[in-house]
Order: sequence, then C-alpha cells, then structure tokens
Amino acid sequence: MKPAVVSSAAPREETDLRPLPPGWRSYTSPEGLRYYVNSCSKETTWRRPSLSAEVPQRPLARQSSSPYANGCHSSSRTSLTEAADVALRRPTMSKRPPGSVSPARRQIREVKETKITINCVTFPLPGGSPEQQLLKPNEWSYCDYFWTDKKDPQGTTSVAGFEVLLQKQLKGKQMQKEMSEFIHERIKIEEEYAKNLSKLSLSPLAAQDEGTLGEAWTQLKKSLHDEAEVHLKFSNKLHSEVEKPLLTFRCDNFKKDLKKYDHHIADLRKQLASRYASVEKSRRALADRQKDLEVKTQQLEIKISNKTEEDIKKARRKSTQAGDDLMRCVDLYNQTQCKWFEEMVTTSMELEKLEVERIEWIQQHLRQYTTLRHETDMFNQSTVEPVDKLLQNVDPRQRQRAVGEGEQHRRCPTRGYGHINHPELQYFNTSDNTDPGTVHVQTTEVCSSSL
Repeated sequence: MKPAVVSSAAPREETDLRPLPPGWRSYTSPEGLRYYVNSCSKETTWRRPSLSAEVPQRPLARQSSSPYANGCHSSSRTSLTEAADVALRRPTMSKRPPGSVSPARRQIREVKETKITINCVTFPLPGGSPEQQLLKPNEWSYCDYFWTDKKDPQGTTSVAGFEVLLQKQLKGKQMQKEMSEFIHERIKIEEEYAKNLSKLSLSPLAAQDEGTLGEAWTQLKKSLHDEAEVHLKFSNKLHSEVEKPLLTFRCDNFKKDLKKYDHHIADLRKQLASRYASVEKSRRALADRQKDLEVKTQQLEIKISNKTEEDIKKARRKSTQAGDDLMRCVDLYNQTQCKWFEEMVTTSMELEKLEVERIEWIQQHLRQYTTLRHETDMFNQSTVEPVDKLLQNVDPRQRQRAVGEGEQHRRCPTRGYGHINHPELQYFNTSDNTDPGTVHVQTTEVCSSSL
C-alpha cells in the first residue's frame, strides 16, 4: 500500500453570465449557497461583489492545505495538492454556522474517511479508493509493497516496511553463515570417514591367502585405500568450492551499506514526522483563529461598534496568517513525503537486487555441492570395478587346488606297496631288486582312516 493522493475540490464557476470584479471567484457550499472569494485579499463574502463599488465584505479565512498529503509516483510527480480547512461565516438565513460543514471541512472529513495516517505517513484505506497502479505491473517487486508500517505481533510498536526488508537481508546473511557451518560439519564427517577407511585398508585381518579369495580379497582391501583418497579429495573441494564462498560472500562492507540505507530512510522518516507535527500544530492554530473570528463576527451582529470591527480585522488577519502557515507546512510535508517515497522506491529496488544476487549465489554453490557429490560416487564406483572383475574370475576348484598346493593326495591302497609318508606305518626292507635310496613299505590291510 503506497502513500495516498489527495486532491482538492475544483471551484465551480458562476452560472450567472455577469462578470465578477477582477480577482473574485464564486463557490457553492454544501447547502447550495453561493459565496465569493477574493484571491488577492483573501476575503470571502456571501454577497455578490459589485463592479461599480466595493461593498464591505464579511471575510472568510483563507483556504488552507490538508495535512493529509499526497504521494508521488516515480514516473511523474503529482503536483502538491491542498485541502481547504475554512470556517465560513454563518449567513443570516442559516440556523447553524456554515463553517462546520464548509467545503474545506467537508473535504477534510472525506479525507479522514478514505485515508489513514500511520506513523505520520498517509495511506488510502483498503477499498476506500481505486487501486493504485504498480510500478512494476508485470512482475513482483519490493517497490510495490512494504510501504505500510504494521504492528509488531510481539508488542504494541509498529514495524516499518523498510525495516522488514533490512531484517530480511540480515537474516539471509545469518542463514548463509549457518549453511557454511553445516558444510563444515559435512567436511569433518568426510575427513573422519576417509581416515577410517585408510586405517582399515592396512588392517592385518585375513592377511593369509588360505581361506580367502586371493587377489580379489587383496584388491578389495586396496579399494578401501583408493576410496579413502576419493573422500579426502571430496572434503578438500567442499572446503574450497562451497564452504569458503558461502562464508566470505559479502563479508566486507555489506553491513555498513545496510546501515547507510537504514540511516538514510530513518532520517527521512524523522523529517516526515517533524513536518507532520508542524502541520498538526498549524491546523490547531488555524482552528483557534477561525473560532476566534467566528465569535467576534457573532458579537458584531449583536452589537456593531468600531472596536468590534477592528477586532474582527485583526482576527481576520491572524486567521489568514494561520492559513498561510498551514499551507506552507503542508507543502513542506508533501515535499518530504515525496522525497521519502522516491528514496523508498530506489532503495527497495536496490535491496531487491541484492537479495536476487544472494539467492543466485547460494543456488550456484549448492549446485556445485551436488556436482562434487556425483563425481565422488563415480570415483567410488571405479574403485570397486577391479574387485568385481577379479571376483568374476574366481573358480572354486582352482581355490581348492591352491589350498592343497605342495601336498600330495591319493586314494589309500588295500594291499601292496606305496609311497607314503606316515612314519608309524613304515619299516625298512632292503632288497636286491630295489633301487638304492628307495624306501619300500610292506603293509597289511590298512584302511584310509589309519593314515
């Protein structure tokens, strides 16, 4: 919701074709009564001015601007508008003072009914005015939102929309730091895992060839060492390509820049609050002057005297001066609100740009994390491929021969002579028909279980 635009009611021209004296214009009150205003002398009267002779006019206070100022649009600055706050002198035919329902007072009432002031900034009520055009109608942008101050759910204070944007930036910076710490913990896990894999690859368990699968088992233990190297490289890349960039992104002057934005907008809001206070003070002063003028005018109707007329002239001058002061204060308020509006648009778009850059930066480095993770999986797969090939070539019969390599196995005979190595079944018998150095053992029936 952006600052509201308030416009003054345009004067209605005299329907009578007779010309008015120079400087005079006619207006119509809510009751349908016509009154006249002299733009030079600031005097107002219920009687039509004459071209031939000036008649004593019963003045009305000069119209003044409303404290409910208009906003400014970035594409074209709306001219500073005014809402009159005059108290018309009661005519003789009316039973109540017209000042209470004058066009200016009626417009002030309409402004109050359709506008709301939050922390010295004027906004339209929801549904009270046509929807304002967005600065960026084709896309969602900070510059079209975050205008209204909202009450803090935790307390009674109000939180400015710009403060919400600043807190979002600071929160994003904090989350970025915590993400970096998360990646750091992930790196520690990888390093510990690599250390344990490397240690396990050097374990003496199942170091003998008997009972294992030989080369396949040896390659499996070696693959643990290779996998440890892969995880160690993964942890190093995580540190340099993910953790460190997340931690150091906008580390130098980011908070200083945010403070500059904060102080600049805060100064404008302070100026706006000061201008608004001046408007309210001038408005009360004008109301007092108008009331004083009305009282003196009523006294003049009861009793005409030179002193009363002099008092009325003084009261009229003071009322006119108070109206001028109010107009000046409203002009300053409008200028300050326009300046604040323009700076809000510029600064909010800058904060939006910073937020987009931060999100894209995080997105880029989280994608780098997933890329490194996929690469690690591929390298891990390559470490077990040699093990798979060796396992495919394993033949259980070959492993059986490998276990008994170096020993002779044969079926035990029932009679005769044989070459056996069991000393308990051997006795030496030399014969002329035997070759020297050959041991012959004569056996009786011996079952294989005796061997």
